Amino acid sequence: MRLEETKQWILGELERARSRTEQLINSLSDTQLDVPYHPGVNPPLWEMGHSAFFYEVFVFKLLDGTASYNPAMDDLWDSFHVQHRDRWRRDLFPGREETLEYFHTVYDRVAERIRGCELTDQALYLYRYAIFHQNMHIESLIWCRQTVGYPAPADFIGDRPAPGEAVAGDVEVPAGRWVMGMPGASEDFAADDFAFDAEKPRFEVELPGFAISRTLVTNREFLAFVEDGGYQRPELWSFGGQQWLESASGHPVYWRCQEGQWQVRLFDQWLPLNPDAPVTHVSYWEAEAWCRWAGRRLPTEYEWEVAALANRPGEVFRRYPWGNEEADASRADMNGRSMAQNPVFDYPAGESRFGCLQMLGSVWEWTGDQFLPYDGFKVDMYPFMSTLQFGDHKVTRGGSFATTSSLIRGTYRQAYLPQRNDVFTGFRTCALS
Repeated sequence: MRLEETKQWILGELERARSRTEQLINSLSDTQLDVPYHPGVNPPLWEMGHSAFFYEVFVFKLLDGTASYNPAMDDLWDSFHVQHRDRWRRDLFPGREETLEYFHTVYDRVAERIRGCELTDQALYLYRYAIFHQNMHIESLIWCRQTVGYPAPADFIGDRPAPGEAVAGDVEVPAGRWVMGMPGASEDFAADDFAFDAEKPRFEVELPGFAISRTLVTNREFLAFVEDGGYQRPELWSFGGQQWLESASGHPVYWRCQEGQWQVRLFDQWLPLNPDAPVTHVSYWEAEAWCRWAGRRLPTEYEWEVAALANRPGEVFRRYPWGNEEADASRADMNGRSMAQNPVFDYPAGESRFGCLQMLGSVWEWTGDQFLPYDGFKVDMYPFMSTLQFGDHKVTRGGSFATTSSLIRGTYRQAYLPQRNDVFTGFRTCALS
């Protein structure tokens, strides 16, 4: 990608992030912006201000040494200086209009800098870092709406753009040597060469053969576990799972049974449970227990990446299951499109080399592994991107319907605590050896 094309790509991504964030804020009333406290969400206006502050720290301060828009607010927009509960304090934070003014001032300055300054390797990396960081917060703004029961974002389409033929069963992945992870940024400023520190350094791994399901576990399959008393059978649950189970409701968090019919809450609506859609909002403990009930197991994250990308030494590196073309609506449910309500066998154009479907988009997929650094790990520009999650979080892969497509690739590693079921998580499984 040439230098001027790269600038235009960055400006386009910046504007999309700005527009989507503003839409997610402005589609809420003042009363709705005052969300009730929940440990898994942030107040929407704090999310907006924090995203703008990130540009101030990682673009203007690092590249130019520029003072903040309002130095008195720095500690309040910084997630490592303000306690989570304090983000709800009305006396500390500005309202909608002041936050929007701050937000747009920062974004206008970033766009001006991109247009007018030399695009060095460092600047390119920091622009992308800040934009992708904001895209993470766009997803958290969306799951906030789900958590508190607000309407879905207005631009959710909810259609079925890429139907597929019903399929089931496993694909066989042969034993072999595989390439894992991403390299550092390339010298030609290629926009798709960005990677966070937890994805690096690239390495090779030898794996035995394994069998992995073509599709995600469906609502129908998980309902069979629920109706077989899976939540009441302690032998199916690990020690950690049994502890979590003490506060569980006997079914996935947003399900209910009304007059013998199962329903799921999508944002502010209760809808009939779609049997062919992927089960969503399940914790690691629920996925683990379902596997024991079904005589299956979760994939390791290495197995997941091999099934998704099939990168071998000496071959052209694939970033996505289908190759290196960017994601679109025919390949994956991303960019806040269909709310993971399409059947698990849809999006045939996104099929991996081995025949797995929906390995990007739809739902984040639990793996069996702890979130740990790769050998040779080095901390990135932002020292807390990965390090705070190492050890006690589980690895999820693949993104969800609410993930921005420019952010995700097959090497991307997301970390969630195993009890999280408020985020858009599901799973696929492997056959036992």
